[in-house]
Parts: sequence; structure tokens; C-alpha cells
Amino acid sequence: MIHSDEEIKKAALEKGRLFFAQKWDFLLSVADLSGLPDFAGIEVAFAGRSNVGKSSLINAITGVKGLARTSNTPGRTQLLNYFTPQEGFSAPLAIVDMPGYGYAKAPLPLVEQWTDLVMRYLRGRPNLRRIYVLIDSRHGFKKNDLEVLDMLDSTAVSYQIILTKIDKIKKPAIEKRIKEVEATLSRRPAAFPEIIVTSSEKNIGIDTVRAALFTLSQE
Repeated sequence: MIHSDEEIKKAALEKGRLFFAQKWDFLLSVADLSGLPDFAGIEVAFAGRSNVGKSSLINAITGVKGLARTSNTPGRTQLLNYFTPQEGFSAPLAIVDMPGYGYAKAPLPLVEQWTDLVMRYLRGRPNLRRIYVLIDSRHGFKKNDLEVLDMLDSTAVSYQIILTKIDKIKKPAIEKRIKEVEATLSRRPAAFPEIIVTSSEKNIGIDTVRAALFTLSQE
């Protein structure tokens, strides 16, 4: 039987919903690569400028309020924070919340330590399947976003753009922002072409992210 693209999409959304209907928990925080877990499944990491909405998006995806800590203080996430379903280390997928880049309210040596941890993790984690780079839809790419994309391209780490906070701008601005992002990604070899638009506050695009993560966990 041949299924239409719409049927395939609906099936993926339902599988993603069911996958994230199970209980998700905080697994551990990692301050150094020596502390990375011996994890059986694949990992996906969420990266972005401080206060772009990483923790809020993870909470929305997992359906667990407060699972990832949110704060109005830039630089709050200082470690690699792992979240998995209840199976823990044997789960098929781990979500990694990475330290925000671009600003951190902390002494420079500590900021450099976080940056080194992130860069070494991205370059050397064999079961890291994809980086989701979050971009605030109100502002688009900033200089430090493009620097991160350059690094990901140079190391051939697959990444995908998620536009956050789309409820904060009007539809014409959303369409313009998507076109700008598409134009930038067209010249980047490691970029996954599909852009996901989201609002954690309004629950927009959350089902699409869930479906994408579930699909990766099954590959």
C-alpha cells in the first residue's frame, strides 16, 4: 500500500507524541568529558544563545514542567545536562541541554571552561546524531550563531535550525525570517534543510520537534 506524504507525516507526529508521553527524567550533569555517560542510545543536543529558550523548549517537548531549569539570567545553564525516558542509560534517546553561548554572567575563566567543554563534546561524541541550533525568530542569526555553524560545518556535525518564540512576531515577519535562514543554510554542507518553527509558550511546532526526535531515535 502506498501512503501519501500527509499520511506519513501524521503517522510520524503520532509516534512522536506517544514516545514523549512516557515519563522523562533528568539523568545527570556533566562538567568534564570524563564524566560523559556510557549511553546505549543516540544523543541530540540543543544549542543556542543564552535565553533563546532551550530549557523552555525541552520542558515543552517532554511535557515535564521544570525538567530543564529556566531562568531570565543569561548563562544559567553551565553544564551538559542529560534528559532521558525512564529507561535511563538504556534509553534509545538522550536530550542534552548545552550551555548557552554568547553571554554568561560569570568569570571569564569559567566561561572559557564551559566553551571548551562544549567544543570538545561536539567534536568527539560518537553517538551524537544531531545538534538543534535554536535561533530567536525576533532577531535571526547573530555573529556568534554563525561562528557556531562554521564550527559544525568544519567538523561535519549534522545540525538543524529551530526558530523559537514565533508567537512574538507577526506572520509576514516569520515568513521573511524563514527565507533568510534558508538562504544562509543553502551554503552550509552540514545543515539539515528543514527549518522548524516553534513557540514553547503557545505549544506551536512542539509536535514537529517530537516527531523529528523520535525518527532520529529509530535510525
